[in-house]
Amino acid sequence: MSTDSAASVSPAVTGTAPATGRALHAARRLLTDTREILARGDLAAAAATLTYYAAIAVVPWVLLAIWSTTWLRGRAAAESEWNDLAVLIPPDMGGRDAFSEAVSIGVGLSVVGALVLLFPASFYGEGLRRACLGMHTGKDRFTGWRSRLSVLVLVLFVPPLAAVAVIVGSSMTTLAPDGGGDGGLADLAARVVIGFVTVWLTVTVPLTWVYRKVTPAGPSWPIAAVTALGTASFIAGFAQGFLLFLSLPIDVGIPYGGLRVIGGVVAAGLWLYVLHVLVIVGWAVGQALARSAGGDRVG
Repeated sequence: MSTDSAASVSPAVTGTAPATGRALHAARRLLTDTREILARGDLAAAAATLTYYAAIAVVPWVLLAIWSTTWLRGRAAAESEWNDLAVLIPPDMGGRDAFSEAVSIGVGLSVVGALVLLFPASFYGEGLRRACLGMHTGKDRFTGWRSRLSVLVLVLFVPPLAAVAVIVGSSMTTLAPDGGGDGGLADLAARVVIGFVTVWLTVTVPLTWVYRKVTPAGPSWPIAAVTALGTASFIAGFAQGFLLFLSLPIDVGIPYGGLRVIGGVVAAGLWLYVLHVLVIVGWAVGQALARSAGGDRVG
């Protein structure tokens, strides 16, 4: 009886061990390849480069997203919906005032104004490509215009993603203390989970396009999607951390003689910098996955 049991368990055990070993070997190889790709350049400098371009492009993308919600709902309804979401932003650092101003400008855009915004918005594509080129061994031509045109394809994704953000955000307002919630742990946990999943899945969509078409040496669609899904999960957690930061009762203007505007800009820049470190590392992981899938070991 015991001999038969040992015999029946043995194949499973012997089959599990090689499978685990292969998984560990693949994980180590992926980590090694990713580190080798990142070592080709300066990650800190690349993230700083991308942050500079993001400073030009992020606000136009936000305004375009807000403006797109007026197409079906109208300006008044869209403005009311967006302003209702302000209760989800901690008020301690004045984030709500900046949000309300962005909403007011975004819903009031004209078609000509929106078209003008496409020019600074396109710089994000150039920043993404140039930041990764320092770690890419191949040559690149027409870097600026090709990347800027390719990132503008994301304009097609902005309306549905903005609509999802408004719908999900509206369902969360009653969980916020200023929106009728009790401020308890359950409401906080629900906001964090819903916010995390929403940011995770919505960011995955444009990030897949970015890794496939905007950054250099775009991998296959499946690898780009898997890489984007993983990177977006870190970005979603990062977004929750940023909301926590906004709730801290500190004066960001203290290091600058009390100039809160300067302190706020610098603080936002630092958060963007860390976010872009995640984006670039995600690109390197995708490159390592593509080379492993093709049987070509980096180096």
